[in-house]
Amino acid sequence: MNTAKTALLMIVLTGLFIVIGYALGGESGMIIAFGLAFLMNIFSYWFSDKIVLAMYRAKEVDEATAPGLYAIVRRLTQRAGLPMPRVYLIPQAAPNAFATGRNPQHAAVAVTQGLLQALDDEALEGVIAHELSHVGNRDILIGTIAATLAGAIMILSRLAMFAGMFFGGGRDRRGGGIGVIFVAIFGTIAALLIQMAISRSREYQADASAAKLSGNPRGLARALQALQRASSRVPMQADPATSHMFIVNPFTRKGLVSLFSTHPPIEERVERLERMRLQS
Repeated sequence: MNTAKTALLMIVLTGLFIVIGYALGGESGMIIAFGLAFLMNIFSYWFSDKIVLAMYRAKEVDEATAPGLYAIVRRLTQRAGLPMPRVYLIPQAAPNAFATGRNPQHAAVAVTQGLLQALDDEALEGVIAHELSHVGNRDILIGTIAATLAGAIMILSRLAMFAGMFFGGGRDRRGGGIGVIFVAIFGTIAALLIQMAISRSREYQADASAAKLSGNPRGLARALQALQRASSRVPMQADPATSHMFIVNPFTRKGLVSLFSTHPPIEERVERLERMRLQS
């Protein structure tokens, strides 16, 4: 199922790439955009995890450099029957975490320094169980590819908006500028909506799987509440294109803007975990 989802995601994002390329340069722009999208799909499959980890200056740790974290990852990995992933530490004070990689054999779990400082072992175990559930559910490739291609679409959209505003577009000088700007805005919104649709369903599923893996829904619920409180106090330096990869949205969303968040509301996630705890 997730193989089909990944293929569909790549097709949709490639289509957006081609549409924006056509708006920028007509048929030649479309051909160039198709070529770039094709190469990016191949590149993102093999290297998108390395790109995201490098983006956040994540450093690999082991049992000697991070014994507590490594022990939790190893214990839960063995319980889940998964290969031991690489473990990374992100040098940021904001507490957060994500998993990446193209499959369980090439997975990585990354946490911020702030996460280790903000959570006790019970809550930290809930977070790690959540990230390993993404690995076990085989949906980390979808999120990582989406991060890479969505970021590229946003950059191309900005270029298209610049071209439309200052050069009047590519194919039709009499109205091309407005058309290019419209396509650029549509491309950005579409990329965000794709991220949102992917992430929200994945987070609910990973929460439920994490509760079963750890045997303690309360730990993850406490972690989510702590991360929600911390997100308003300690802002994270993050790229919007990768926001859907984190366990909680690194950007604070309020009011109508929250409707377009890549994550479901923390309150709803906690409520579901509490229901699982009462039923167990």
